[in-house]
Amino acid sequence: MSAGRVGRTRRIPFAFVGVALLAPLVVPAATAQAASSSLTVTTLGRHGAKVATTVTVVAVPSGETRTVKSGKRLSLPAGRYIAMTDIYESATDGLGTDTVGAQVVTVSGAESVTLDARKGKAVKVSLDTPADVTGPARISAQVCAGSMDMPSAYSAGGWNDAGSLYAIPNSSKLLQFGYMAQWSGNDSYVAVKNTTGIPAAPGGAFKRSKLATLRFSVRAGTQMGTQNDTAVQSEPKVDDCTTDLYANVTDGSAPFTTAVHVTPGTWQQRSDVIANNGDVVSGGFPATRTLKAGQSFTQSFGRAVWSPMHYLPTVWQKSVNFIPDALIGDPDVGVWGADPTKETVVLTKGSTTIKKQTLTNWGSSDASFAARIRSAGTYRLTVDAHRYRPGITFPSGMLSSRVTLDWRFKADPAKSVVAPVFMTRFLPAGLDSRNRAQANSTTSVTVSAGRGSQGPDIKFTKSTVKSLKVWASSDGGTTWKAVSVTRSGSAWKAAVHNPASGAVALRSQVTDSAGGTSVETVYRAYAIG
Repeated sequence: MSAGRVGRTRRIPFAFVGVALLAPLVVPAATAQAASSSLTVTTLGRHGAKVATTVTVVAVPSGETRTVKSGKRLSLPAGRYIAMTDIYESATDGLGTDTVGAQVVTVSGAESVTLDARKGKAVKVSLDTPADVTGPARISAQVCAGSMDMPSAYSAGGWNDAGSLYAIPNSSKLLQFGYMAQWSGNDSYVAVKNTTGIPAAPGGAFKRSKLATLRFSVRAGTQMGTQNDTAVQSEPKVDDCTTDLYANVTDGSAPFTTAVHVTPGTWQQRSDVIANNGDVVSGGFPATRTLKAGQSFTQSFGRAVWSPMHYLPTVWQKSVNFIPDALIGDPDVGVWGADPTKETVVLTKGSTTIKKQTLTNWGSSDASFAARIRSAGTYRLTVDAHRYRPGITFPSGMLSSRVTLDWRFKADPAKSVVAPVFMTRFLPAGLDSRNRAQANSTTSVTVSAGRGSQGPDIKFTKSTVKSLKVWASSDGGTTWKAVSVTRSGSAWKAAVHNPASGAVALRSQVTDSAGGTSVETVYRAYAIG
C-alpha cells in the first residue's frame, strides 16, 4: 500500500512492508543550497490517462526525501534525484492494478519526468504448487534508492495478486527492486528476491524442494489475549529492498501450530497478540533465523513459565537503582516479548525502609526506581509485579499473572556495580498446548539461574551459584512444599508433584558466592487440567 492509495479501503491479508511503510526521512524544504530548480512528475495509468499519486523524491547521495502530488511542481536545489511511486488504478471488481516505477533525473532548472504504467511489465512468479494452493500468488513489490544504507527506508511500492502487479523496467544501478510472493494453502509458501535495477522481466520461478521451513507453535494460557496474528519478515544480512517485507501466516485463536516455507536466508518470525477489545496488546520479535534449503526451525510463543527477563539492581551514583521492565515476559521471545506491569518496589536495610514506590511501564519507557544509600551494608530489594494493561479484560485463568523478586545483597555507595544477584527461568516439560499438566502427575521443571551486564558504564563482577532450592504451591502461595532438585549440566531439574486441579506456583532461591540470596516467585506458573 502506498501514499497513492489515500482514501481507498482495502484489507491487507498480505502486508506490504515494515520499515518502508514508515514515513521517509523528510527534511524541510529549505536547505543549505537554494531551491533554484524544480521537478514535476506526471504519472500515467495503464490506459494512458493521468492518475493521481503521491511521488517520493530522494536526493542522491544525501538521502534527503520529499513527497509531492503528481503533476505538482516541487522546488528543489539543483542535483540528482530519484522519483518513485506506485500507480494504483481501482477496478469495479477485484483489487485493481498496481504499477511501481522510478526514474533517476538530474534537476537543473525546471525539469519534468513521466512515469508511465503502460511501460510496466507484470511481475511473474511461479511455484511447483501443491494441490491445496488454488489462488494466485499475492505479491508485494517496491523500488528503492539502492545507494542508501537501508534502501527499504527510501522506497515506494504496492501489493496485488499476480497478474495485477507491474514494474516499470529501469537498469539504473542507483535503484533496487525487491518483492515478496506468497502462496496460501494448508501451509504458506513465501519467496523473496532483490535485484539491482528494475529488471525487464521481473519475477522468478521457485521450487518447494529449495525452500526452508519456519514453524510456529503458539500455546494458550499465558498471553493477555487469545488471538494471535503470526507473520514472517525478510531480514537479509545486508539491508536491501526486501528488508522488512512481511507476510501474514496465520491469524487464529491459541493454541495452534502453523508452518510457512520460505526461500533460504534470514527471517524474523513474529506474533501480535490481540486483546478482547481488538487492540494489539503484546507480541514479540524473537531472534532471527538463517536457514538453508531443506532446513527447518520451530519458534514457540506463549510457553509457560513467564518471568523476569533481564534487569538487575545496580549501585550507581550512591543509589540503588532498578529498572522495573520486562518483569513478566516470554522466555522464548526475550526482553522485547515482555508485557507491561505495575509493581511495588521496596528497598530496606535491616528494619529501616529506605524507599517504597509503585511504578508502571505502561504508557511510559522512563519508569525507574532510585534510592540513595549512605553506608555500606546488606540491602534488601523486593519487587511485586502484576501484569497491567488498562482498557482490556484479561483471559480467564491467565497464567504468570504475578511475579515477585526478593534480592539481598551487599552494597557500598562508593562503588558502582551491578548487584551480584540472579534471576531464574522455569521451563516445565510435558505440558499440553494450553500449558496444563495432568492431574496428580509429576512435572519435570528445568530451572536455570542467570544474570547479565546492565550496560558498559556499570561494573559487572562475576558471581556464581552456591546453591539453588525450589518450592511449589498449589493454593496460590498460601503454603509451600520443598521440591526435589538435582543438578543437570548448567541447570537444575525439579520434580514437582502436581495437585488434582487448579494451578501451580513456583519459587526458587539462589544463594550466590558473594553471600547474597535471590528469591523469585511466579504465581500460576502452569495449570492443571
